[in-house]
Amino acid sequence: MDIQKNLTPLSAERIKNADKSGFSQGNIIVLDETESTNSIAKALAAEGASHGTVVTAESQTMGRGRLGRRFESPKGAGLYMSVIVRPSFDIAFAPLITSAAAVSAAESVEKLCGEYTAVKWVNDLYMNSRKICGILTEAAINSKGSLDYAVIGIGINVGRTEFPSELRDIASSIEAETGNIIDRNILCGEILGRLEYYLENIEEKRHISEYRRREMLTGNHITANTGGREVEGYAIGINENANLLLKLSDGSEMVLASGEANLCRIRRKMDE
Repeated sequence: MDIQKNLTPLSAERIKNADKSGFSQGNIIVLDETESTNSIAKALAAEGASHGTVVTAESQTMGRGRLGRRFESPKGAGLYMSVIVRPSFDIAFAPLITSAAAVSAAESVEKLCGEYTAVKWVNDLYMNSRKICGILTEAAINSKGSLDYAVIGIGINVGRTEFPSELRDIASSIEAETGNIIDRNILCGEILGRLEYYLENIEEKRHISEYRRREMLTGNHITANTGGREVEGYAIGINENANLLLKLSDGSEMVLASGEANLCRIRRKMDE
């Protein structure tokens, strides 16, 4: 698929100009095609690339989502970006990176297109009940047990595109949902600015209130897979560590720190 004529091509200079925070410090790499921006960013980080380095691509041939899933990345239709982060905060706060990235992306998308953007725990963005974005964070620990670096991969469906049959009822794009065509360079810059703010304040957990406001599973009956175990219950909220709180049918509560959760097809109200 050729770059869509109605989408402005990615440009390192345009992204730099849109990044008002200077988070990237101009260390922006724009590729025409790559297997995975996360893979490129991880290799660069291992070689010493600086904090804030950004890798973007017009297309990915092997874009990756969580749990080894493929992330569809057609040429010119989305923003596929990976950011190298070298945290100054304690490793205990590392699990909050993905939720901070989710809020950064959701706020940026909503600002540019004007449509409410929800977060589905832990790492997906939804618009009108359809997925428009996935986030994958990968990290490396140094010999001292501290976080050496993290690579935050964000893939956003911006322009209209044809999805594989198995995704057509699930996935969508900003343009398809709103009719708006947004500049991916500006979107990237907006995300970088918010990401810098939330990461700098991660110990104060300043993004959590916004994460809670946008999180779409709370208040619904869900199924979840965590640690190879499938559970079913009622999502009752998000705690200070961006974990999902689940009330089980026996009345007990469970804290999900990782895994995957989805709305049940038939919502059942559980006892308070």
